[in-house]
Amino acid sequence: MVIEISKPLNVSPSGPLWFLYCTHCYYNDYNVINCEALECILSGIMSVKGKKVLHMDRNSYYGGESASITPLEDLYKRFSLPGSPPESMGKGRDWNVDLVPKFLMANGQLVRMLLITQVTRYLDFKVIEGSYVYKGGKIYKVPSTETEALASSLMGLFEKRRFRKFLVFVANFDENDPKTMEGVDPKKTTMRAIFQKFSLGQEVIDFTGHSLALYRTDEYLDLPCLDAINRIKLYSESLARYGKSPYLYPLYGLGELPQGFARLSAIFGGTYMLNKSVEEIVMENGKVVGVKSEGEIAKCKQLICDPSYVMDRVKKVGQVIRVICIMSHPIANTGDINSCQIIIPQNQVNRKHDIYVCMISFAHNVAASGKYIAIASTTVETNDPEKEIKPALDLLEPIEQKFVSISDLYEPTDVGTESQIFISRSYDATTHFETTCDDIKDIYKRMTGSDFDFAEMERRKQDVFGDAAE
Repeated sequence: MVIEISKPLNVSPSGPLWFLYCTHCYYNDYNVINCEALECILSGIMSVKGKKVLHMDRNSYYGGESASITPLEDLYKRFSLPGSPPESMGKGRDWNVDLVPKFLMANGQLVRMLLITQVTRYLDFKVIEGSYVYKGGKIYKVPSTETEALASSLMGLFEKRRFRKFLVFVANFDENDPKTMEGVDPKKTTMRAIFQKFSLGQEVIDFTGHSLALYRTDEYLDLPCLDAINRIKLYSESLARYGKSPYLYPLYGLGELPQGFARLSAIFGGTYMLNKSVEEIVMENGKVVGVKSEGEIAKCKQLICDPSYVMDRVKKVGQVIRVICIMSHPIANTGDINSCQIIIPQNQVNRKHDIYVCMISFAHNVAASGKYIAIASTTVETNDPEKEIKPALDLLEPIEQKFVSISDLYEPTDVGTESQIFISRSYDATTHFETTCDDIKDIYKRMTGSDFDFAEMERRKQDVFGDAAE
C-alpha cells in the first residue's frame, strides 16, 4: 500500500494541518463524510477513543453548511449577488462570515468537550458582551441574578420581588436534597406549576423560558420541571464565569471549531480528505461496508454523515430562514457594545417559534474595521419567511447589505441500528450550541450503545497528554 502525504491545509490562525491518504482500498472503524462542526466533533471524539477514522468532504474547506466564508467576495458569489463588495466594506480578507450563527455557553456541553479534548489549544475566544430579550418592540438586558432582577426595568416592583424569590429557589434547588425542593417533585411537577407557585406573569415566563432556559417553544411548560431548572442553572453558572453574558465566541469565526477537532483527530491517527467526492455508500445485506470515491472504496464498520448524503433515510421537518446583515454600527439600545444576543420570544410577536439575533464585529476578527455582522434566524411558519423575520431586522436598521437564505430542516428516519449509518440533524434556528451537543450525544449513544461520558474523556486526555492536560 502506498501512502502519500498531501500539501498542508491552511487553517489560520494556528498553522497548517497535514493529512494522509491511501491510493488503494483501506479499512476504518468509522467513515465520516462532511466536515461540518458536528461531524468534526464526533470524529475527534472517536479518534480520542482509539478508533480508526477517515473523514471525507466534497468541499475544499472545513465547516460545510456551518462554515465561515472568506473573503467577502466569496459570500457575494455564494448568494449570487451582482458585482463586488463596495470599497466601504474594506478588504475582503478581513471578513469571516458564519453561515450558521452559534454561540457557546461558557459552562455548556461544547466548552466541556473543548476543554477535555484539549481543542482549546487551537482556539481563542471572546466573551459576548450582552444578552437581551425583546418586549413590546424594545430590547432589555436579561436579568439572571437576584441583583439584576431588582434593578431590571423589564418588570414592575412586585414582579421583581417574586422573580427574585424564584431565582433563589432555582439556585438552591438540589434534586438529591428534599429540603431544597419546597414540596416540588422534580420528576412530576410541571414548569407551569412552578411559575404559578411564584405568581409570575406571562412576560416574565416568556423571557425565563426562552432567554434563560433557551427553549424554542412553550411545550416545556407542561413537562416535569427538572430540565428547565437545570437549564436556568446552566445559564446562571455560565454568566458567573465571565460576568458580561453566558456566551463565548471563537476569534476568526465558527469555522475554527471543525478545524480544531480535525487537528485533534489527526493527533490520534485520524485521516482527513477535503475535495473528495462521494460516489456511493456501499451496502451489503442492509449494512454499510464502505464509501466509494474516485473509483476506490474506503471500507468501514460505521458511517457518520449529514442528511444531504442520504436523502432516502431522512425526512423534512421544517425550514429555517437566516439573514446575514452587514452594518456600520452596533445594535441600538445595547450600549454600543461589539457583540450580543437578542431573543424575541414567540408570544411577543404572535408566533409559535422564537426569533434569534446574534451580533459580532471587527473585535472578533470576522469583519473589517468598524463593521458589524448581525444574523437573524427563525423557524419558518408561513409562505412569507422574510416578513416573519422583520421584527429582528427592524432592530438592526440601517443595514448596508443583506444575505438571505432559507434552509430545509431534516432529521433521520434511520436510527442506524441495522444499517450502521448515523445521520445528524440539520442545524436549527437557535444561536447557541446546546441543541447541537444534544445531537452529538444522541448519535454517540446510537453508535456505541452507551451515554457520552465526560469523565471517560477526561481520563483519556490524561493518559495521552499527562501533566500538559491541566
